[in-house]
Amino acid sequence: MADIEQITIGPGTVVTMHFTLTMKDGPVADASEPDEPMTFTMGDGSLIKGLEMAIMGLKTGDKNSVELDPLNAFGFSDPENIHYLPRDEFAEDLPVDPGTIISFSTPSGDEVPGTIKEVKDDVVTVDFNHPLAGHDVIFEVDIIDIKSPMTEPDNA
Repeated sequence: MADIEQITIGPGTVVTMHFTLTMKDGPVADASEPDEPMTFTMGDGSLIKGLEMAIMGLKTGDKNSVELDPLNAFGFSDPENIHYLPRDEFAEDLPVDPGTIISFSTPSGDEVPGTIKEVKDDVVTVDFNHPLAGHDVIFEVDIIDIKSPMTEPDNA
């Protein structure tokens, strides 16, 4: 009986995996729930490029741990993404304490998170960089399942 070649992660494959994202200095920043693994299609933009490159070629059952620097993870903090907003633009009952993450609407209607960095007099400093920008992170992955890329039906 011939061996069946095991599918490896590549462009377009549908991957189901568990993951843990840890800051290099220790705290867990994010993780999949034990009974809710993450499923995505490789190359669809769900993962940061550094993690995509780290899992490329893995097979079902593989586990991997990879440390990513800011360049390959969530980028570096951009000073142009720090904004100073008048306090009166925030609802009176909205907590604007440093460290609070608030969802803001852009002029185009998109929702973006902003982290309150400082509240001084009547000005609130909001950082719109990714909260993990500028940090080294460690991803641990456990590949649960891989499906072949979806193929387009022939239109003949």
